[in-house]
Amino acid sequence: MDVLREVGNIGAGHAATALSKLLGKPVDMDVPRVNLVPFDDIAEQVGGAEAVVAAVFLRVEGDAPGNLFFLLSIDSAKQLLLELVAMETGEGAPFTELEVSALSEIGNILAGSYLSSLADLTRLNLSPTVPGFAVDMAGAILAYGLLQFGDMGDKALLIETSFFDGFDRVEGNLFLIPDPDAFATIFASLGVPPE
Repeated sequence: MDVLREVGNIGAGHAATALSKLLGKPVDMDVPRVNLVPFDDIAEQVGGAEAVVAAVFLRVEGDAPGNLFFLLSIDSAKQLLLELVAMETGEGAPFTELEVSALSEIGNILAGSYLSSLADLTRLNLSPTVPGFAVDMAGAILAYGLLQFGDMGDKALLIETSFFDGFDRVEGNLFLIPDPDAFATIFASLGVPPE
């Protein structure tokens, strides 16, 4: 867990720097909370399987393949758009094409930052695919991930992320779900003995 927390800390620093450069203003992130959670509990971390969320998802390819999901509540997604890119969404309105693009890019930066940190620490070849974006129930998004990307491992690395810049905190959850054998590869590359 200490090694995984370090990945989260380094990833948060990289993500804050990348978002700051993109937006041309300071963006701070809290030290993320990092946990391993059972796959079946992922939806509960974001309010339950029927909670409607905004999600950026991508496939991780390379030495330790898996899936990466960045999930935000709709309120957090709207707050993120308002505070970071000054886009005010209408009450109950669906996201516009420009808002979807902004959320996708923010999710892509976050996912890329964490993945880059993991690749740097492990010295594994890890590369992301082009991200997808969806607004749907958390359970449906995870089910789509299973259908789209195939068999997933039974555990997920949860990185709880919190942004702030003199405004209300915006919280999101990043889930790295390695393929069944990929955790062993990751831990072996870090010199952590298997359990």
